[in-house]
Amino acid sequence: MAKKKIRLVTIALTFFVQLLFLAAIFFEKLQNSYTPVVIILLSVLILVSYFKAPIHHRTNLHEHILIVIWIPAGALICYYLNHYLKLGPVMAAGLVGTVASFIPSINPKSAYLKQLPATFYCGAFIGMTSLNIASSIYFVLAASFFAGVLLLVSKSLFNGLGGKLGTIAFTAVTITSFIFFLLFK
Repeated sequence: MAKKKIRLVTIALTFFVQLLFLAAIFFEKLQNSYTPVVIILLSVLILVSYFKAPIHHRTNLHEHILIVIWIPAGALICYYLNHYLKLGPVMAAGLVGTVASFIPSINPKSAYLKQLPATFYCGAFIGMTSLNIASSIYFVLAASFFAGVLLLVSKSLFNGLGGKLGTIAFTAVTITSFIFFLLFK
């Protein structure tokens, strides 16, 4: 019963954040009479895909915690490359993702190492955040924490759906922005 509640809360939170994101894009870029219809149609399609996606719950939480601790590494490396070395967000994330993709070749038989590239790449999405939003390393670390929690909760959810890592990073940055706004306004 608890797994079902966690699943529903995760789906609702993700759907809400994606709905806000879609609405912001459409209201900013497409200001015509079809905008609400397009938003409603896309929202229904997203929601249907959430409930139709294959869900496989696993209970190896210890392994998951050991994996998500690498999110801050990917975030901090990308943040550094993006803002201090001035590579830009796309190049920085691409570099982090490319280098992380070689981690499994250290030991091709290791199931743990095979999962690390995605974790680093999730962190890289956080590191792409603009200085106007992520003005400090503390923000990046806080967002990494929230991304880790969201990845743990959704580890076995949304399998096969594209955009999971970016959505997790976006949600974590949004939550962190809201908290920092409340605490430091």
